[in-house]
Amino acid sequence: MLTMNELQIGEQLDHYRIEALAARSGMACIYRAVDLQTGVPVAIKVPHFEVESDPVLFDRFKREDAIGRRLDHPRVMKVLADEDRSRLYIVMEWLEGQLLRRVLTNEKKLTPERAIRIALGVCEGLEYIHSQGVVHRDLKPENIMVDSEDHIKLIDFGIANRAGAKRLTYARITQSMGTPDYVSPEQVKLHRGDARSDLYALGVIFYEMLTGEVPFQGSNPLLVLNDRLVNNPIPPREIDPQISIQLQEIIYRALERNPTNRYASARDFARDLQDPDSVVVAERPEEKDWRVRRSAKPKMALFYAALALIPIAIVVLLLMTAQRH
Repeated sequence: MLTMNELQIGEQLDHYRIEALAARSGMACIYRAVDLQTGVPVAIKVPHFEVESDPVLFDRFKREDAIGRRLDHPRVMKVLADEDRSRLYIVMEWLEGQLLRRVLTNEKKLTPERAIRIALGVCEGLEYIHSQGVVHRDLKPENIMVDSEDHIKLIDFGIANRAGAKRLTYARITQSMGTPDYVSPEQVKLHRGDARSDLYALGVIFYEMLTGEVPFQGSNPLLVLNDRLVNNPIPPREIDPQISIQLQEIIYRALERNPTNRYASARDFARDLQDPDSVVVAERPEEKDWRVRRSAKPKMALFYAALALIPIAIVVLLLMTAQRH
């Protein structure tokens, strides 16, 4: 059944003809369309009506459009400028391929050679956006497109931010933190994420590509977030002994809790991926004490519980306000 904002095949939206519904999300529908002026296939992202009435989501959608127009690189989905629009939507280049999430769902884990190839492409994209002062902040397999030759493109800059932007606040934490599996420790602590937060997320993705598992787990999002603050992941070689000690060291460097101990840049990360045999392997306690599972301190547990209640409290306040009018 079509919802109110969904377009039908053959329908015309300004000078675009809708050919197919490509994807749905909680925020928008993405269509394959043809630009009737050029004949070029494009992707059109149309927000749900409720997005336009929600200031936070509306701002996120406009940010994705604005940032996308600034970026121009082979490893980043191109957002096309189109000022003559009758309603709010984003026009993007049409990409052939599939999300890295689908690749991992179908294959569970990848060969080291393929995982390195994809990670190098992500490094290339990150190096570019970081040079433009943009931090993705929601890097995950759902936001990486992979084509038939494993070339990648970064997508969805809805919660991206410019370097130097204000730190996260309680009001913004729920929509700006991204998926718990890939969030850096500093973001969990409500510190402003920078380029090294994206590199942490890539470290999680690289771990997942090699092992078929994410490094930090829990029965709910709060426990997942807590796990990365107090526990060490299962060493990749414990899951698959075929993973080299050098690749394991690369993962550990990317997943350092303290950002200053991580790779300083995507270029540094890529340098080790390009020549893993030259990586010097450090003696790490993470390899020995990963079986020790710690819990958050009581104060931290209460802090995370309070964070979880924020969205509920906002909804209650909105309902109370509505009832008074």
